[in-house]
Amino acid sequence: MTADQDGSGTAACGEPELSDSLKTFGAVLKALREAGGLTQEECAARVRYSAAYVAKIEQGKRFPPEALPGRAEEALGPVAGKVLAAAARSLRRKAGLASWFLQWAGIEEEAITLYAYECRGIPGLLQPEGYIRAVFDRRLPPVTEEQLEREVAARLDRQQLLTQRPNTAFSFVIEQALLERSLGGAEVTRNVIDHLLDVGSQRNVEIQVMPLRQEDHTGVDGQMYLAERPGHQWIGYVEGQRSSSLITAPNDVSVLLQRYGRLRSQALDCRATVSLLEQMRGAL
Repeated sequence: MTADQDGSGTAACGEPELSDSLKTFGAVLKALREAGGLTQEECAARVRYSAAYVAKIEQGKRFPPEALPGRAEEALGPVAGKVLAAAARSLRRKAGLASWFLQWAGIEEEAITLYAYECRGIPGLLQPEGYIRAVFDRRLPPVTEEQLEREVAARLDRQQLLTQRPNTAFSFVIEQALLERSLGGAEVTRNVIDHLLDVGSQRNVEIQVMPLRQEDHTGVDGQMYLAERPGHQWIGYVEGQRSSSLITAPNDVSVLLQRYGRLRSQALDCRATVSLLEQMRGAL
């Protein structure tokens, strides 16, 4: 995506055509909604998504979830459902790999459970602004100031999920090495630790640190994200250098769930994580 980011702190590759197509899809949805005489809030209630989520789809900022055309048919009629289904199929064909983060962002917003294991950078949902800027400042090729500000704002906006979805259970396992690296310097690292302590105090958020020494480490194959959708279907998400993909095959998702469960048992529990974070902060 030309102006969007992946879920963990690195840029996903993209193409302008996808951004334009998303805006077109959003404009079609808006036109159908207005033709049906519904406000954004009324339409959101009928398609069973939040008004903020529907607004982002109409603005071309979110990839439409798979269930949207079917729900729109219930709310706006069979013609609207068919139009949106055709538009969504075309969008997916054009998107290719570049679509995956936008799809994942939509999955995040409707998830009832979200798991994340990171060994490369602090998860995007947990990054304070100073850390976000430190990541983007070091990215190659460099970006313009305008693009940087747009991407910082987009990432901070996504983080509202943690407070806007109090009934979603968030779990994060983060390698201690990411904090020891001190990306951006001591002050940035101090802000990261303070932010983790603050966010980790929320009832719906669990943050665990994987200690530097752990002989029984199950995360050697790299980072992973997992989301449970409202229909209790689990989906995985992984990424590499300028590429990413969703994992939907039940057998493959089961593997990731098993590995994540083992990682949680191997990491420090939440209380021990707080103690370690406070100790690390005091040493800065």
